[in-house]
Amino acid sequence: MLITFETKAYASITMFGDVAIALLKLMGQSGRVPGALMADDVPAALAHLKAAVQAQPDAPLDPANNSVSDGEEGEHVSLAHRALPLIELLTAAAAQHENVMWDV
Repeated sequence: MLITFETKAYASITMFGDVAIALLKLMGQSGRVPGALMADDVPAALAHLKAAVQAQPDAPLDPANNSVSDGEEGEHVSLAHRALPLIELLTAAAAQHENVMWDV
């Protein structure tokens, strides 16, 4: 499943569903899809997400279906890298006082 985040203030971004849901939860949201943030709620969600990234920027946030086999550790994509596009979208939405929506 892919989830797309949209706002009038920024280009739409699409993420793997499990990554997007994890980021939604870090924003203080339920993780339900579809969903939305009213413009007044965007700054708080952005602050929650930034705080979570600051606390553990190198924590792995990889799609569940990319498991590593044969006991190899492998590389992972960090929380900071996964969250960056969403942080940029939320920052633009907050600056222009726009709503943010997400859906499959």
